[in-house]
Amino acid sequence: MSTFDHSSLIKNINENLAPLRKSQPDAMQAFGQLAKTSMAEGAVSSKHKELIALAIGITQHCSGCIGFHVKALVKLGCTRQELEEMLTVCVYMGGGPALMYASEAINAFEKMQLPTS
Repeated sequence: MSTFDHSSLIKNINENLAPLRKSQPDAMQAFGQLAKTSMAEGAVSSKHKELIALAIGITQHCSGCIGFHVKALVKLGCTRQELEEMLTVCVYMGGGPALMYASEAINAFEKMQLPTS
């Protein structure tokens, strides 16, 4: 299994985007509001929306997306079975490259499940 650290990746992305948040606050706040509104509970649950977002991140080959959406799924109580069933759809739709990123998502899920000290 890969030793890729998605928690550090998330931290680095947030740090790297800090100057853009400062120089372009309206655009960045609008993006944040879009994310908040899009992922809110509704006719489709927040957990299902996060599964969809993770599937898109996997098929678009976005490690940052994998980190952020796996983190959200862990907080929302996603089970490994739910994750793995969604990953099979990713592989069905995205082929071999999606399978490689599915492995990355499993690794992130396992690491983010571990209790922090």
